[in-house]
Amino acid sequence: MDCIVTIEIGTGAIRVAAFDLEGVIIGSVKGSYPTFHSKPGYSEQDPEQIFITMLYMLKNFLNEKIHPKNHTVVSICFSSAMHSVLAISKTGVPLGNAIVWSDNRAKKEADDLKHSDFGKSLYQMTGTPIHAMSPLNKIAWIKNNNKEWFDAAYKFLSIKTYIIQQLTGEYVVDYSVASATGLLNIHSLQWEDLALQHAGINKSQLAEAVPVFYAPKKLKRQYQTSLGLPENVKLLVGSSDGCMATLGAGVWGDEKATVTMEESGAVRVVGKEVLQDKQQRLFNYVLSDGYYVSGGPTNNVGAAFEWYAKQFGDFKKVFDLEDCIEDLLIEAGRVPAGSEGLIFLPYLQGERAPIWNANARGAYFGLNIKHEQRHFIRATIEGILFAFYNIGKTLEEHRSFTSLSANGTYAAYPLWTQMMADMFNKPVLVKQNSGPDSVACGAFLVSATEMGLYKDLEQAAQKVKLAENFQPNAQHHEIYMKLFAIFERLSTKLFDEFEAIADLQQNT
Repeated sequence: MDCIVTIEIGTGAIRVAAFDLEGVIIGSVKGSYPTFHSKPGYSEQDPEQIFITMLYMLKNFLNEKIHPKNHTVVSICFSSAMHSVLAISKTGVPLGNAIVWSDNRAKKEADDLKHSDFGKSLYQMTGTPIHAMSPLNKIAWIKNNNKEWFDAAYKFLSIKTYIIQQLTGEYVVDYSVASATGLLNIHSLQWEDLALQHAGINKSQLAEAVPVFYAPKKLKRQYQTSLGLPENVKLLVGSSDGCMATLGAGVWGDEKATVTMEESGAVRVVGKEVLQDKQQRLFNYVLSDGYYVSGGPTNNVGAAFEWYAKQFGDFKKVFDLEDCIEDLLIEAGRVPAGSEGLIFLPYLQGERAPIWNANARGAYFGLNIKHEQRHFIRATIEGILFAFYNIGKTLEEHRSFTSLSANGTYAAYPLWTQMMADMFNKPVLVKQNSGPDSVACGAFLVSATEMGLYKDLEQAAQKVKLAENFQPNAQHHEIYMKLFAIFERLSTKLFDEFEAIADLQQNT
């Protein structure tokens, strides 16, 4: 039986899945790798470790789930996190670790650019908010702070481009990942000369930007042999994890939005128009055929909650984070909506949309003598979800939506999705727990559409069925809106204090 394999190169893990041609999942597997924080604001990953993890997980998965059942892999589709930068030498060797999306070292470069007239026009051309996350500013930082590294760089790649090059020998990047760099003109789908000049590089130092359906060269012979894959297996460059999650959640056209709740998160819509926000709070990434995924990302979802769990959770078994989280959620469920006035600012890794402040910091506010640990647990979740609501509120200034589809690890927790429904005062739909995650589903739909199983991605999105439906609680919504008003004011009133504490850390 023919099957499609999907490979997601996530922030902290490789996820491999396989589907039959009807879209029924055959199996999936996950392998993790670390992010290194050598200094405050730094976030890096080892590209070789990611590549080896990908090969290991893929080979084991094929040997255990695919080859014994005589499945034939006809297509492999990739997805990945956005905003990574990896400098390589002329021989293709990494010059160091990859700088990933959560890295904030380029905040000065971003601030200087954002407050210039050129920055405003650049946002209109590229659709990418000007922030330390974007490869444009990361490359500018390397130019300004590590001249030896900058001069030695033959190319600046995304992690996914590096992995595809290792497998095929070809340097390509899909329009979705490219449009998140701040270097691609999303209207012409060409690398923007003005952005390149600002970064101090030329087009030859970037990969070729291609459609999401593009198939690079054949898999190298050694990997065909090692993985047991046929010579004619097709590799698709695919898209970003955000675009795949949106497609895989069935979001297409008006009145629908999607929420991704993983280590980081986002609220997104799909449409044929670029949403030009005067305050540059929203991104616009190319999906395909004149369709754009627009919305805003938050840095602190699973990253913030897992921080809380690791610091204050009760680990009955060593390293058993999932059981610890389950126990915390039970405790949080015993606290009324609003955590009796305790508010959490979740900005442990700075924040992107809608405040776009790399210096933002976390805080608990409203603490009184009656608050217990269970209040902190619930307030932590509510603060994380307030950040989502803040993005959704901004997005609705441009595009209204009547329902949300939730995906990602934390969408599987009913407490989280119910609280999301209550805050937005809109129904939230999720896949059944037994179904594939939305990123893998989106990658399957891209492969299936390329194979002609669907006419286009719009038809493919319509095939997605979301089974569980969380309806909002009006009373809880009223409570949350009163607290959100305070949350929103705190997030902006503390800008000066955020900067002051960041300066102190920078100077110690």
